[in-house]
Amino acid sequence: VVAEGRNVSVNGAVVPEGRPYLHKGLGVTWPGDWVAVASSLGVRVAWDRHLAVTVTAEPELRGGTWGLCGTYTDDRADDFLCPDCPAGDIAAVAAAFGNAWKVP
Repeated sequence: VVAEGRNVSVNGAVVPEGRPYLHKGLGVTWPGDWVAVASSLGVRVAWDRHLAVTVTAEPELRGGTWGLCGTYTDDRADDFLCPDCPAGDIAAVAAAFGNAWKVP
């Protein structure tokens, strides 16, 4: 899914603004001024089309996630695990953590 301003596309196909999209476990909806993408994996991402992004995960995923959004354990001590950190190490500051997850 690519969202830029008011333009949203899935695998290169345009999703008309305001029209819900559902295909193979992926859904795009337009709650208010936001655009939301939900997957059958239990993760939902909503974007205000400016700066704000929210990511929510189903309770069944508790403790089973890893990555930029954390481990979903409610333990702040493991929230900054880096992809390349030695086992058990965490980034000292949020900026270092975020930068560790950049991809080319």
